[in-house]
Amino acid sequence: MTIHASRLAGLVAALAFGSVHADEVQVAVAANFTAPIQAIAADFEKATGHTLVAAYGATGQFYTQIKNGAPFQVFLSADDTTPQKLEAEGETVKGSRFTYAVGALALWSAQPGYVDAQGEVLKQNQFKHLSIANPKTAPYGLAATQVLARAGLIEQVRDKLVEGQNITQAYQFVSTGNAELGFVALSQIYKDGKVTRGSAWIVPASMHDPIKQDAVILNTGKDSVAAKALVEYLKGPDAAAIIKSYGYEL
Repeated sequence: MTIHASRLAGLVAALAFGSVHADEVQVAVAANFTAPIQAIAADFEKATGHTLVAAYGATGQFYTQIKNGAPFQVFLSADDTTPQKLEAEGETVKGSRFTYAVGALALWSAQPGYVDAQGEVLKQNQFKHLSIANPKTAPYGLAATQVLARAGLIEQVRDKLVEGQNITQAYQFVSTGNAELGFVALSQIYKDGKVTRGSAWIVPASMHDPIKQDAVILNTGKDSVAAKALVEYLKGPDAAAIIKSYGYEL
């Protein structure tokens, strides 16, 4: 097959343009959003050519790291207050903050049939260990304590609590059987309209403060084409479909 010189020049220019403008974006991602961002990253890279490099952890820990100069360019928080705080402290690109998802909480056991659809298993108090994320650094952990308080069960379960550093560790305690049940992010156990493993009570949103999850471009990403592209992609329909498939609201 013969390629004319003009067409060849065009192909070379296109490749050069792609190599110059394809970039990498460093993203701090709240642990509850691990599965969705992994799915989004693959589509984002295909659509834009940019590479998403993610670190996962607790929102409070990321706040400390960002304040100490961590090179993250975009922050996907598990709450809205931490990005607001960073914004007020001059650590973010003005006007870049937005809510990318509203999370849901679930009481979950890896054992089928262990958790009933109304969460009565909590009141029955027959379990030895209840896993939650650290409420001081993880918004889903804070939401879990709010649910327990509203149900009047704080004192009843206090000695049974097993605390994970973040929501991933809280999930792992239950997944491995070290805790019979625990409060996890719905997105960790849910896909396309159903719980994928074990048994769960999807906690009514009225039982805890809204888990509004905000994203923001940090000052380190102010000149990053990839950072801006990621934020725009997260606002689009393709990302929205993935986010909703994991049980989040928009």
